[in-house]
Amino acid sequence: MTRIMIIRHGEKHRDGGTDRGVSIDGVHTKHELTVRGWQRAGALVRFFAPVAGFAADAPLSTPKALFASAATELSPSLRAAHTLTPLAELLGIGIDMEHAEGEERICAGALLGAPQPALIAWHHSHIVPLVKNIAGIHIGCPDDWPDDRFDMVWVLDRDDAGGDWRFSQVPQQLFAADRADPI
Repeated sequence: MTRIMIIRHGEKHRDGGTDRGVSIDGVHTKHELTVRGWQRAGALVRFFAPVAGFAADAPLSTPKALFASAATELSPSLRAAHTLTPLAELLGIGIDMEHAEGEERICAGALLGAPQPALIAWHHSHIVPLVKNIAGIHIGCPDDWPDDRFDMVWVLDRDDAGGDWRFSQVPQQLFAADRADPI
């Protein structure tokens, strides 16, 4: 594996806010994406799979493997999987949802054996541990993923399967309110 791209799931409800999660069937639920989150999921399709493809030196790639954190009894959110669902459908590949938040070490091992490049949608509070389990504790990523950021891609690159990982950030800039500044 020489490239792993990591995103936070699309927008979710805010406690006390008017944005509410909604299932694909239109049922309001706390554990789903908001309308804006579903819009982001749709926009990510051509962000990661542009019609003309990526240039050889582009900072992103069209993924050949997709991973999303699993829904569990303690964390029943479907947001990570649903953020990747439109892209998975376009690419005709499944989403690996075998690993839940808290299982970042095991997920990292599975990622390294997956087809490359890989894209992961994960819960923001567990992204840093995931990155450090993949690339090591000295990778130089930020110490946390802010609660209000849904608009960034963290990228791990290395020249060969045994080399050192490099960390970078690519802003999505899919919506007017998306920010260009890194986390």
